Amino acid sequence: MVSIEPGNQEGPPGSLTGPLRDIVVIGASRGGVEALRGIVSALPPNLQSTLLIVVHTSPTHASLLPDVLSRAGPLPAEHGRNGMRIERGHIYVAPPDHHMTVGPIGFIRLDQGPKENHTRPAADPLFRSAAGVYGSRVIGIILTGGGSDGTKGLIAVEQSGGVAIVQDPGDARDPGMPTSALLDNNPDLSLPLSEIPGVIIRLSSVAQASA
Repeated sequence: MVSIEPGNQEGPPGSLTGPLRDIVVIGASRGGVEALRGIVSALPPNLQSTLLIVVHTSPTHASLLPDVLSRAGPLPAEHGRNGMRIERGHIYVAPPDHHMTVGPIGFIRLDQGPKENHTRPAADPLFRSAAGVYGSRVIGIILTGGGSDGTKGLIAVEQSGGVAIVQDPGDARDPGMPTSALLDNNPDLSLPLSEIPGVIIRLSSVAQASA
């Protein structure tokens, strides 16, 4: 097992080439399960990045998303647990009714703090924490969903030198979150869902190692 810890792997802010980008944070809501299945099914088993995912879920229903994603692609997925060390090649999903963030030494934190954007879990806390800890190593991705969650978090990713990606609203089942992110940000890329996995791979250590 190879854990991911903060370190000095910074590169040019917002650059799509050069520095290792091994922390991928994703926010989604309505239509997000299908979109995430499409992404993880296209990722290779030797991907050396970590995916941390927030999908808006009911606080009273069990989430089966980790099982769905584990079956959809080659990477193991599980709910994040408080104090869990994040590892390369793994997918961590925020559990229902908990915000999921990353701490300063590469651990997951869960809390039941106030709802943000009327939801818990929310993407903004995850994006902000990842930007603060990992800086330019972060790829922030906003997918289909209603509302504006993730917009402010994506700004934090950009301001920390990370790469900001927004699903093309015309390609999204619900264009609300992508549209909000595009109106308030100047993301590096706005792409149809089918092109997002390729960008993750290109920016990850898999692409770096094969260059």
